[in-house]
Amino acid sequence: MLALSKVDASINNIPILRDISFTVGPAETVALVGRNGAGKTTLLRTIMGFTTCHGEMRFEGADLRAVDPHRRPGLGIGYAPEDRRLFSRFTITQNILLPAQVAKLGETETASRLERVYHVLPELRDLGPRPAGSVSGGQGKMVALGRALMLSSRLLLLDEPFQGLAPVLAQRYAEALGRLREIDPTLAIIITESNPELLRSFASRTITVERGQIDSDASNERTT
Repeated sequence: MLALSKVDASINNIPILRDISFTVGPAETVALVGRNGAGKTTLLRTIMGFTTCHGEMRFEGADLRAVDPHRRPGLGIGYAPEDRRLFSRFTITQNILLPAQVAKLGETETASRLERVYHVLPELRDLGPRPAGSVSGGQGKMVALGRALMLSSRLLLLDEPFQGLAPVLAQRYAEALGRLREIDPTLAIIITESNPELLRSFASRTITVERGQIDSDASNERTT
């Protein structure tokens, strides 16, 4: 589904990623692990088109670099950044629906995708009328996941979703990902995380990023 080959990326002319090559297939959950500053976030941002990059990126066989960043979600790629980036004056429901409105999804399709979000994250239904600026950081990560799910029909990118979460919220987040996998078994998921232990229960493969490169000795494959 997603294939990167010899990808280099920079931000403000500062090289961050070097010679990144890996593939992600349908139904895979891939953990990108590494220390803070290793380049994990930049790698997700590169997939979304937010960096200057060289090399080859293909999504379902097509050249992903030829697709403008604002059009990549329309390919079925959802992205939940680490800092959530919610619109604080919008309600939670408005934040979740915003990608569907930007993508100009029809009313029936939007309603169907919103029900999918509520199935995965049932607490968002009750929280919906609240302003996004009033929720806790952990709840905000749930909202960001719900928003990403509105467009992630093929690939979901999650940047450090467990960072800063209390154990109870981390467990609820993990349970939500489990429900997502049950109802959408063909969805590919890439999750970045500093602590690989948090992802061992549901990641089918681990890719270790170190100083902007893939550490082939530390990366591994496993079957869940």
